[in-house]
Amino acid sequence: MSNNIYVEKKAGEIMDTIRETLEQIEKDTLSEYATLSVNTKGRKIPEELCELRTEFQRDRDRVIHSKSFRRLKHKTQVFISPESDHYRTRLTHTLEVSQIARTIAKSLRLNEDLTEAIALAHDLGHTPFGHAGERALDSLFDGTFTHYEQSVRVCEKIENGGKGLNLTYEVLDGVLHHTKGDFANTPEGRVVRLSDRIAYINHDIDDAVRGDIISESDIPKEITDYLGERKSKRIDTLVKSVVVNSKGFDIKMDSETEKHYNMLHDFLFEKVYRNNKAKVEEGKVFGLIEGLFRYYRENISKLPYDFREIANGEGADRAVVDYIASMTDDFAVATYNNIFVPKFWTLTL
Repeated sequence: MSNNIYVEKKAGEIMDTIRETLEQIEKDTLSEYATLSVNTKGRKIPEELCELRTEFQRDRDRVIHSKSFRRLKHKTQVFISPESDHYRTRLTHTLEVSQIARTIAKSLRLNEDLTEAIALAHDLGHTPFGHAGERALDSLFDGTFTHYEQSVRVCEKIENGGKGLNLTYEVLDGVLHHTKGDFANTPEGRVVRLSDRIAYINHDIDDAVRGDIISESDIPKEITDYLGERKSKRIDTLVKSVVVNSKGFDIKMDSETEKHYNMLHDFLFEKVYRNNKAKVEEGKVFGLIEGLFRYYRENISKLPYDFREIANGEGADRAVVDYIASMTDDFAVATYNNIFVPKFWTLTL
């Protein structure tokens, strides 16, 4: 479409035309199963439409500019406190999920902006120290704590000084259903769910090789003969299987590829996730998280203002869990040390 369509518009109408053009492009080019931004179920708090961006583009941008997103770079993926710069963090995992999900969505002619927004937001509620921190908070909280429910809570109630990001229904739905339980109500959300699995199984193996936990040759030959010997080849095999075998809301691999994926997943759990060398620091996580929980539970006034407000409205336990879940690994350790570890002192004469 020629840019000349903008010339005759009044200044106040130019920007609306840009968004409307993008919405029309979605209608003209995306699959019949794709979620069109113009058909969003909307936000809990209605807002005026953006002049330049579709609703899902706005959501993506809000996630990227959030404090919770920035903190992901200092949160554990699998290996706690690794000494190398090249191990994955929760942020690099998120970016890899986004890349895989966008590739699948583009190939299936689904809404890439919605897919990206869900992928970038899916782990915003993850705790310090990865799933070890998640398990610790779940055991301490009077209720249940899961990182996917917490990610939605971050988007709705914690970010932006307690106002939340006011994301669209479709993004929140995809975040909530990205790992367990019911499937998302959009094919884009289901793409992210499968992309998350493809990403973590391959980059966790990559990190385990780097950490001398396993070697590539340890992976059973039956798996590597089918999926590929290298990480890039395995991802390529899995992604192509999803693209070829998915239709509509049914986002899936073929049965033979899924079988070998599950074999690789079982191998990873046995050799990496339950490996003592990989988990040597996990035993310390519960004590640290429990110490912080007990301290702030008894000293609500020590919480930052936003979390004291949560305590006033939803109770102390909820506020303390929200605060600890928001911490990075380093900040949690530093906070624990400041509270519980005696400091050296000198006598000044």
